[in-house]
Amino acid sequence: MQDISNAPMPPGHRLSPVVIISAFLVLLGAGGSLLIRVYFVQGGQSLWLSTMIQVSGWPLLLPPICISLLLRSRRRDRDGGYSIADDLLPPRLVGAVAVLGVFFAVACYAYSLGSQALRLTTSSLLQATQLAFNALCAFVFAGIRFTPFSVNAVVLLTVGPAVLGVGLSSDEKVAGEGSRSRAAYWAGFSECMASAALMGLVLPLLEVAMSRYARRTGPGASAARAPPSYLTVMQVQAVMGAAGTVLCLVGMAVMEEFQAVPREAAAFGLGETNYYSLLISAAVSWQFFNLGIMGLIVCSSSLLAGIMIALVLPLSEVLAVIFLHEKFDGVKGVALVLCLWGFVSYLYGESAQKQATKRNEDPLSICCPLITTRNNF
Repeated sequence: MQDISNAPMPPGHRLSPVVIISAFLVLLGAGGSLLIRVYFVQGGQSLWLSTMIQVSGWPLLLPPICISLLLRSRRRDRDGGYSIADDLLPPRLVGAVAVLGVFFAVACYAYSLGSQALRLTTSSLLQATQLAFNALCAFVFAGIRFTPFSVNAVVLLTVGPAVLGVGLSSDEKVAGEGSRSRAAYWAGFSECMASAALMGLVLPLLEVAMSRYARRTGPGASAARAPPSYLTVMQVQAVMGAAGTVLCLVGMAVMEEFQAVPREAAAFGLGETNYYSLLISAAVSWQFFNLGIMGLIVCSSSLLAGIMIALVLPLSEVLAVIFLHEKFDGVKGVALVLCLWGFVSYLYGESAQKQATKRNEDPLSICCPLITTRNNF
């Protein structure tokens, strides 16, 4: 899947326990987009507040980071010469991750704009295009080498959410929204596409930053083969979240959204108490999602992270049917099947590639049973 010279770890670690845990966290945070949608449907209007919900859960990581550093210091003090700084991210990496965190927050802001203007089905359809941007940027910046399996997964996971737009009537509306002008629709369309493009750029750039850090700081060849610890993942997510939160706080202050929060809570459709409960629940859910995505990037690849994001989108549609009582028709069922098919194809390809590597075969020569070509990508 990846060019070995630019990969954060060898293929054998792609489906390590850390990667599996990260994927589970992504699925656990799948309800975050639904809660954002509920916020807007029930009368929420603060764009920077809805953006901060998506990035501000990082303080939850501070206790496990401190505990992990303390345990490591006690364990290594026996050997002597240990410093906590040895387990902290280097300043240059912190700076690079902070910049990417700002861009990530901008992508979340664009997503909030699109979610406010468009129904959930349409915004999910457009957000799914992040996988195409992700694959292109991963090829350019992260040295991704495509196999028939990864190409098949990208195609299916892009087409799957895309069919959600087929058969939808032009006057379909989400409960609680009024009619929208054509200009507002195209504005929301552009905002969702901008969010997808930024997200597709940030994830591969983060992979590049982490791979360079691993090559510079690895003490030896044996250490280079070890997958990064989850302490590293939590630090990366905390830095990105802190940088994004600072941007959101500045935006809220400039737009005077702090003063509007009490009024918005009082007029919220579900009540004032549920307003604050929704904000907290959404922040926690998005933190699970973001932490899982960071784990997949740091411990595997940005392409797998993009695939997991694309997989979550149709799951969000299912949650919308259950909690928002949106219609689930055959088109949405087909989209869900295609996305699950693409995800299984990716996992099967990873397993087949690992077996081929053990047999000293060329992993790119494996034929994908779900597509007809044998050409290498």
